[in-house]
Amino acid sequence: YDQRTLYTKPHLALGGVKNVSLNLTISNTGDDAYDTNIHFNFSREVFYINFWQKEEKGISCGLVDLDFLKCSVGFPFMRAQTKYHFAVIFDTSQLSGENDTLQFLVQAKSANPEHKLSDNTLDLSIPLIRETDTTITGVVTPSSFAYGNSIDASRFVQLEDMKCNFQPLNLTFQVLLPGPSRLPGSTVDIRIPNRLVGNGADMFHIIETQVTDGRGNCTPHRNPTPCTIPQEKESIFHSIFAFFTKSGRRVVDCDRPGRACMTISCSLGPQLKEEALSIDIKLLLNTEILKTDSSSVIQFVTRGSVQVNDGVMEVENGLSEDFSLVFEALHSQEPRGYVVGWIIAISLLVGILIFLLLAVLLWKLGFFRRRYREIIEAEKNRKDSDESWDWMEKNH
Repeated sequence: YDQRTLYTKPHLALGGVKNVSLNLTISNTGDDAYDTNIHFNFSREVFYINFWQKEEKGISCGLVDLDFLKCSVGFPFMRAQTKYHFAVIFDTSQLSGENDTLQFLVQAKSANPEHKLSDNTLDLSIPLIRETDTTITGVVTPSSFAYGNSIDASRFVQLEDMKCNFQPLNLTFQVLLPGPSRLPGSTVDIRIPNRLVGNGADMFHIIETQVTDGRGNCTPHRNPTPCTIPQEKESIFHSIFAFFTKSGRRVVDCDRPGRACMTISCSLGPQLKEEALSIDIKLLLNTEILKTDSSSVIQFVTRGSVQVNDGVMEVENGLSEDFSLVFEALHSQEPRGYVVGWIIAISLLVGILIFLLLAVLLWKLGFFRRRYREIIEAEKNRKDSDESWDWMEKNH
């Protein structure tokens, strides 16, 4: 008498697989076996649903306890040299994931005496894996704003005892979890380009960072000198040249080499399938620093990325775990007052110099040299000639 059970299963994704089927084969290579039964011991987090057999072989199953199932095979006898195939289906939707494996202990017994029992017991262990397809998205308001000396100061924010004009910005990053498993925790890194040049002053001042319903926390950031007004070290001629030679667009991106960035790390708590967690960041941008740049448009690229905690496997070739927010600062293209005055003065001076140059050139060409004596004598000779003709006509 010989009985065997067979089963193979790679792994189980928590939350992604609701039912598990144990496909079994039991064979009897000996004599007829009386009162043959298969016993299943399993976790109380899974529930027996039903069994299935391709052909009617006299198999019946019933729960003895919540974690113990008994299946009778070919009652009263399992005939010699026979083999039965059937499947037992369990509900796995309530698995918590506290254990690393889902274990089924399967044992075949009969009332006949048996000498070899080692192949009558099978330990089926299915690895439990938290499998997620996490992604991140975001939005920034406003997506663009204007700055410059001609912009009304009431459109900006001014902090107490500070002369700087600050542009308020709201960044919102949202971590989405389509599934299939529940996420025990994740980390979001947000990188903001904080300087126009490597050794320049910090532009951003964090006011508040908040996670949905307090289900996470972010590293605090404090700018000790939020109001930095760059000193004017350029000559007036350099300022005028910069006004006429303003370039188009400048991109400030943390992914570019040599760029100083501010990184905000947020640790998020557990997240259910189909649930979203938001990170809201309120910050101020010092527009006084932007005025020193020669670009007409400054484009800021803020990047966010999400990483799942240890023990969680990301779905291969799934959704993107990185996202970029872009907002633009538009220069008003109007020069400062003293630059306008100098432009007018220089324009007048250049105009006068051009006028004098033309006058000298015309004088050199003889435009202003009139031969008055020759003209008078020619006019006198013409009159004498006319009078002579008149006298001759009268005498004839």
